[in-house]
Amino acid sequence: MNRIDPYRAAELFTSNHFPNCHGALLAGSVVRGEGTETSDLDIVIVDGNLQSAYRESFIEFGWNIEVFVHNLSSYKDFFKSDCERARPSLPKMVSEGIVLKDSGIMEAIKQEAKDLLVRGPEEWAAETIRMKRYFITDALDDFLGCSVRAEEIFIANTLAELVSEFVLRTNRRWIGSSKWLIRSLRNYDEKFADLFVDSFDIFYKTGDKNRIIVMVDDILQPFGGRLFQGFSLGK
Repeated sequence: MNRIDPYRAAELFTSNHFPNCHGALLAGSVVRGEGTETSDLDIVIVDGNLQSAYRESFIEFGWNIEVFVHNLSSYKDFFKSDCERARPSLPKMVSEGIVLKDSGIMEAIKQEAKDLLVRGPEEWAAETIRMKRYFITDALDDFLGCSVRAEEIFIANTLAELVSEFVLRTNRRWIGSSKWLIRSLRNYDEKFADLFVDSFDIFYKTGDKNRIIVMVDDILQPFGGRLFQGFSLGK
């Protein structure tokens, strides 16, 4: 089946499956103008009659559809948990979403999401920064000492995740995983994101670790550099 217009598909889906909901919106890449041939439709449903939240997947109107269904309190719980882990998936969807149906509640919910995104994640405590420095140092030491190519690749992957999280959280910015990792870095600082990508790209292509090592040391330096001696956890 050929795809129909995404907004029309979302409207039809909502009216067919959630005719009595209090609100609905379409979010995701198609709303941001970043849709591809493999993009799906992300639809958020708010229904005050539901007992609990759930997520479900469909294929209709030529689209893969992911639906995120909430009642009038569950979305607040998800907002809170998303922000606590610094990955505001639902607030982002709601803030950028196009309203499909509204009984008078959606503007307030969208404003809640926007306010949370602007506020940013909680500042890391000094002890958290210290712990993260240790884990980065540990991964960097493994990376430096490793000479087995297969192992180096996966250590580099771990280092990329740890370092990107450290940079973003110490600057009170939201983090991400997979494609959202680099998008989060670009939202923070385009120049640094380019340096980050280039450093790992050179390693993956040539095996040269130097740019990653220099970059990581530069990142850790304002916080005291690498950390091993004297670190303890749970003592």
